[in-house]
Amino acid sequence: MSGQMLEAQEPPDELTTGVTVRGDRHTFILQVVQPGLAGLMDGSVSTLAPLFATAFATHQSHTAFLVGLAASIGAGISMAFAEGLSDDGSLTGRGRPLGRGVIIGLMTFVGGIGHALPFLIANIHIALSLAYVVVSVELAAIAVIRHRYFGTRIWLSVVQVVFGGALVFGAGVLIGRGA
Repeated sequence: MSGQMLEAQEPPDELTTGVTVRGDRHTFILQVVQPGLAGLMDGSVSTLAPLFATAFATHQSHTAFLVGLAASIGAGISMAFAEGLSDDGSLTGRGRPLGRGVIIGLMTFVGGIGHALPFLIANIHIALSLAYVVVSVELAAIAVIRHRYFGTRIWLSVVQVVFGGALVFGAGVLIGRGA
């Protein structure tokens, strides 16, 4: 992008996400990828502690699933409102608040529900093993998205994402074992 002002555009289709995508990569990253990634990261990481604390404290898959489901829904709603109310997009170019809110809310839910679903399996040990795999895939996906769209070196992205995830996971395990 050479810093030129873009021509007026057609209003976005209100039946879609409300995101104004003008066809250029920068706008797409700013208005779609960034809120999507923020949601995926928040959902994947912030729900780890309550989910795994519950699994280790109760040894009951169903209870852990309910906590994971509640955390995913609650985090999705919270992030949707936080993003939607943060700015109207006119100063930052981040697009319409409704579109950003929908994207980040859905991706936060997706990030959290993924590792909660294994707890639909009644055997807590199998559920935990599968949840570890799902968390690993989620963190790897986040690292790859950061690398692809934001130019973060892949090894650095993996280290940062895994470190953050490990801290939250560790907190959940310590709390769950101490209960």
